[in-house]
Amino acid sequence: MEKGNITFHHGKVNCCERYKILGQKGLVVWLTGLSASGKSTIAAETERRLIDLGRAVYRLDGDNIRFGLNSDLGFSEKDRFENIRRVAEVCALFKDAGLIVIASFISPLSSMRQMAREKAGDNFLEVYVKASVEVCAERDPKGLYERAFKGEIKDFTGVSAPYEEPEKPDIILDTEKYSQDKCVERLTREILGKSALKTVKA
Repeated sequence: MEKGNITFHHGKVNCCERYKILGQKGLVVWLTGLSASGKSTIAAETERRLIDLGRAVYRLDGDNIRFGLNSDLGFSEKDRFENIRRVAEVCALFKDAGLIVIASFISPLSSMRQMAREKAGDNFLEVYVKASVEVCAERDPKGLYERAFKGEIKDFTGVSAPYEEPEKPDIILDTEKYSQDKCVERLTREILGKSALKTVKA
């Protein structure tokens, strides 16, 4: 691919060679859901369990990434798209390196999640961490819903900005029906199966 004065430089190592060294396939696990649905908690605990099992994994959190890589972005629709675009690019690189990357981002629009899937390629899990606005507002560790209901926060997903529920996610983790442990157990099991090296084709 050539773009202006830059040309894509292909190296001498492919992803399958990296996968063999790590003993796993690279995988992007994309957690989407409302604020306070449980995404970050599930992602952190799943990362812990996978590390304990000897897997190479890294977690990207929606809030954390805005302290560094995306600190220049706001919360307009344009900035949110750019936020997800950058994260999706990073996830694709991590996957190519052979890592299991767990990304927990509200990513409210289906077009955002589709973009992330397309950039990641064939090894992608879309995980819908499901909980209603009412339940999320009750949990609300940051007090954001209360402020959003009062009109103090503009463009707040689920209140004054839309959240498009995934139509065909790979996994649904309903945190109203199932405990954190049950959700983490299921997600860990799915990740281990999806990242198993035996499915790699050289």
